[in-house]
Amino acid sequence: MENEENKHVHKGIKKGLYLIPTAFTAANIGMGFLAILSSVRGFQIVAASPEQAAIYFDYAAKAIGLAILFDTLDGRLARMTKTSTELGVQLDSLADALTFGIAPVVLAYTWGIGAVFEESTSVHKVGLFVLFIYLMCGVLRLARFNIQATRPRVLREGTPKVDKKNFVGLPIPPAAGLIAAIIHFIPMPLNIYNTGLARFYGTILMVLLPVLGLLMVSTIRYTSFKNLGTGRNNLYLILILGTFGMLVWLYSHYVLLILAGLYVSHGLIWYVATLFRPRKRAEVEASS
Repeated sequence: MENEENKHVHKGIKKGLYLIPTAFTAANIGMGFLAILSSVRGFQIVAASPEQAAIYFDYAAKAIGLAILFDTLDGRLARMTKTSTELGVQLDSLADALTFGIAPVVLAYTWGIGAVFEESTSVHKVGLFVLFIYLMCGVLRLARFNIQATRPRVLREGTPKVDKKNFVGLPIPPAAGLIAAIIHFIPMPLNIYNTGLARFYGTILMVLLPVLGLLMVSTIRYTSFKNLGTGRNNLYLILILGTFGMLVWLYSHYVLLILAGLYVSHGLIWYVATLFRPRKRAEVEASS
């Protein structure tokens, strides 16, 4: 009897563990939902009260930032508790499409493109097109990631070791994080500036969006940090995370923007630097 009761208890605990990653995925979806609502609410008053609209845009940017944290934790918890499931993988991708695809597109439009360019102008139509390009590239990036997760690429031909240290292409959460970090740094909508300056900033935004989209569907390698915290240097990791958390609390506008910019650019910089290495150039061309 005692053995049967223990088995039931262990089964109950195991089933409960499956809910933990799903709960963080649900929190990710919730942040995306709040980000979209806050962006829409800000756009409703962007002309009448830019200061109040900036508060809503900042809420949306913070929600996307929190969603990145939840998205990171749900994957790590699933690996730690060995509760990864096919349903969880698909649910995570759908959550990412909402929170890091649709939500940043809505935020970028309401904060910048829609606030500056009138709907009747051709520039506004170009803005809608580049937003669609970002969204499509993000969805394609998620689809490719799912395929690679089921059929992972080996590091070298004939070697069974899987490349877990790098992502192929810019992941969609950091791409959305850069957009959110920029708006968190300057939450005031672009329509507060004079017409020339506002259109200049809006044009920069329209250039940034397709660049992020192309990086997502590229073959440039980005560090995954999946092995971070799995070795013997967990103490140093705790110190780093504690320091980072304090810096974010005190100087979030600067720290998050710098961090997002460094991550998005480091893969491109490393790729360009690798091209100038004679020994590595052939490998890079072959992998591309």
